[in-house]
Amino acid sequence: MIDLNPSAYATHSLRRTKVAEIYKRTGNLRACQLLLGHGKLESTVRYLGIEVDEALEISEQIDL
Repeated sequence: MIDLNPSAYATHSLRRTKVAEIYKRTGNLRACQLLLGHGKLESTVRYLGIEVDEALEISEQIDL
């Protein structure tokens, strides 16, 4: 429906892309964690491929 080659993009890669874009636009690591259903923040950091120190610094600046 969005003109992507289905053999090049699977559901998982689109899931990762969507959450990576949300993180890029908002810097809200906790929201990404919730969307992904991760129990540990470290799992979300690893999943997004970002630096742990950077992620924790951003996360600490956001109150939920």
